[in-house]
Amino acid sequence: MLNTVIRIAAVAVTLSAATGVAYAKNPTVGGAPMFANKNIIENAVNSKDHTTLVAAVKAAGLVDTLEGKGPFTVFAPTNEAFNKLPPGTVETLLKPENKATLTKILTCHVVAGDDMAASIKKMSMGNGGEYDLKTVGGCTIKATEMGGKLTLTDEAGGTAHITIADVKQSNGVIHVVDKVLLPKM
Repeated sequence: MLNTVIRIAAVAVTLSAATGVAYAKNPTVGGAPMFANKNIIENAVNSKDHTTLVAAVKAAGLVDTLEGKGPFTVFAPTNEAFNKLPPGTVETLLKPENKATLTKILTCHVVAGDDMAASIKKMSMGNGGEYDLKTVGGCTIKATEMGGKLTLTDEAGGTAHITIADVKQSNGVIHVVDKVLLPKM
């Protein structure tokens, strides 16, 4: 019986590798397990690497939206990514009088749909190595694939790398990025 279970598990792993379908549980992000049956906000609040993002989402009034049905693809900058902004930027953006600017920046990290990394890579390869992602904030992010890794270029010319891909949520998917994506200002 045990040998049968081991063989079945080996077949599943082989099928997973052959098809690119992930059968394993979601990764941990910021030291917290991510659950595919929880929504984007329910998972994000547990990540110690995303406390700045969660505070910004709350300040912008986007919690209800990101708890909604979706599906959404969220490029989630880490605390370290926010720390790369000029000193004082985050504090300034979190002020109530800057809510519109903060909302614009945050919604430039969200794409309507459930875009897994493999589909973004496939689209970029099919379009001469570059694929335009239209965000719900009206921004265009250029996705490029190099050496199996996805790079995102924002409208300001900055680049972010996806450091953790395909974190499934009940209402979409999160891709962790190492830089805040900025719109044209």
